[in-house]
Amino acid sequence: MSGAPVRTRPHPNEDPLWIRIAVLAVVILFIGVMILAPMATVFVEGLSKGLGTAWEAIREHDAVAALQLTLLIAAISVPFNAVFGVCASWAVAKHDFPGKSLLVSLIDLPFSVSPVVAGLIYVLVFGLQGWFGPWLLAHNISIIFAAPGIVLATLFVTFPFVARELIPLMEAQGTDEEEAAVSMGASGLMTFLRVTAPNIRWGLAYGVLLCNARAMGEFGAVSVVSGHIRGRTDTMPLHVEILYNEYDFVGAFAVAGLLCLMALATLALKTLLEIARPELDGHGV
Repeated sequence: MSGAPVRTRPHPNEDPLWIRIAVLAVVILFIGVMILAPMATVFVEGLSKGLGTAWEAIREHDAVAALQLTLLIAAISVPFNAVFGVCASWAVAKHDFPGKSLLVSLIDLPFSVSPVVAGLIYVLVFGLQGWFGPWLLAHNISIIFAAPGIVLATLFVTFPFVARELIPLMEAQGTDEEEAAVSMGASGLMTFLRVTAPNIRWGLAYGVLLCNARAMGEFGAVSVVSGHIRGRTDTMPLHVEILYNEYDFVGAFAVAGLLCLMALATLALKTLLEIARPELDGHGV
């Protein structure tokens, strides 16, 4: 008895040419309309009155202060999140313990909570009318409407990035190499430094880049806790909003263009990492 012919699923490359062209056209059109066109508009508007005017807007005192604060916040929050991400991913990927799924859910929490809500939470806790407000005021400690509050808000919205990049990477690597190192007498710290760290260094660098990009561009949570004090608590996104509300469109788009250039530099580094380590594709968020 002859068997029924086996039907195989066609490979995506075997789709009709018109389908491939249509899908590619939709993707290119969406990227062009939603990403490239708005970004090009930022640079066109920022340079509409010449490079000198845009440069003066970037060199202005409040803009420089906003740039310095943005870089400072990123320089503080990113290392903290890198350490947390490594510890959290090590615990989740290498160990089984009660509440493991809850920990993973808590790591993902900032992805689902509005940044504005996160900022309001810190105001409730550390504001003048908050839980610790009177104590902080009595000891002359400023958190809300000061740099520490901005750091806390930025930490909240950025801390999942490194962890979510490393957890699937560590889970894919398993525990065989660590167990072999321990069986040969290596301590826990030595095992991490000699075995685990080399295996995750590219993933860690990738996660740090994503975390840094979000830290520099965060608006919602920072807007709530900063107080919008020009020259003191305004980051670059907040300074762009102020200039735009004051109808200084060239200045707003010039500063926004600088922020876009910083984002593009981060994207370039990310692309270089993907080229250097193709296996990074598909990991993380």
